[in-house]
Amino acid sequence: MDLRKNKKRDGICTAVALIAMFALLLIMELTMKSTSILFTVLKKGVIYALVAVSMNLLNGFTGLFSLGQAGFMLIGAYTYAILSMPVAVKLSDSVYKYYDCAIGFELGIIPSMLLAGVIAAIFAMLIGLPVLRLKSDYLAIATLGFAEILRAFFQWDAMGPVTNGANVMRQYKDLTKVTIPFTDIRFPPTLFCFLVSGICIAIIVLLINSSYGRAFKAIRDDEIAAEAMGINLFKHKEMSFVISSFFAGISGAMLAMFQYTVQAAQFKSAMTYEILLIVVIGGIGSVTGSCIASFLFIACNEWWLRFLDESANNILGMNLLRSGFRKVVFSVVIMIIVLFFSKGIMGDKEFSWQRIFDFFHKLFHGKKQAVEEVSGNE
Repeated sequence: MDLRKNKKRDGICTAVALIAMFALLLIMELTMKSTSILFTVLKKGVIYALVAVSMNLLNGFTGLFSLGQAGFMLIGAYTYAILSMPVAVKLSDSVYKYYDCAIGFELGIIPSMLLAGVIAAIFAMLIGLPVLRLKSDYLAIATLGFAEILRAFFQWDAMGPVTNGANVMRQYKDLTKVTIPFTDIRFPPTLFCFLVSGICIAIIVLLINSSYGRAFKAIRDDEIAAEAMGINLFKHKEMSFVISSFFAGISGAMLAMFQYTVQAAQFKSAMTYEILLIVVIGGIGSVTGSCIASFLFIACNEWWLRFLDESANNILGMNLLRSGFRKVVFSVVIMIIVLFFSKGIMGDKEFSWQRIFDFFHKLFHGKKQAVEEVSGNE
């Protein structure tokens, strides 16, 4: 009975918190300048939160050490840009200057985003057939190699009529083109990113808590025992790999909408390392940790430590602060976090309303007991 009450209370608290968060975002977008760095951090942070959670589904919950996330984001970004680009732009020379575009139609924002995930999932299914039979470091090297191959493939001149070769893709439907369905009213960009990422992360959480999620965890903990229990190892590994890539493709589409331009050179292996770093800092096996770490990572990298790159902030005439010094300090901060939080910020735990209630109960109950003891002594 108590468990049902706790679940009902947690559901109500979560719903209230989400409504309050979306209301706050809406008020901020209506009252603040759209060029504020805060919106940049929020949008990029929530996009990275989705791809970090999708990577955690593989690394943290299934035990597959994959490093191909940037490649699937690249597929999603290009698929979205190609499909959502207006036909008039494709026929002109403003984007496809050296090639004749082979895709002569355009789709809406939501269909393009869904197809971005589907195409990434199809590539993952094909790639997974050979590489998922590998383990540990071999799997990581193989997926990293496929990501680099994909990046070179998209820049290949023969793919120019589709991907525009090594040239920049632009003038597709970005975040400023998102409107409320059946109207011409502009949808708040930051709210849109939070809504899409929130729905995707919620689906991943439901999957983790389902029978398939329990099978993933069983494979992570002990493959031999999982197979003895009747779990088809390859089938569930392939499923986890494909689902993770699907959401990575959607996050790539949102990143394209956020950046306004797409180029294959942006999706280097360093992007995968950043996502892996977010997962490690947040906690391998924690969805909440990945979300928290993504915002902290983007805020530090894009906002809080920016002043370290400005030589005008040098103290006592010392030429210490200069372009790139931010990265040095950021690396030191990451090393400290990893040393003192070896399991990450959240470890393998998740956010729980019960812990908050218990904390405040102990806080106020403890104060009440102290007052009663003092009154009794008097």
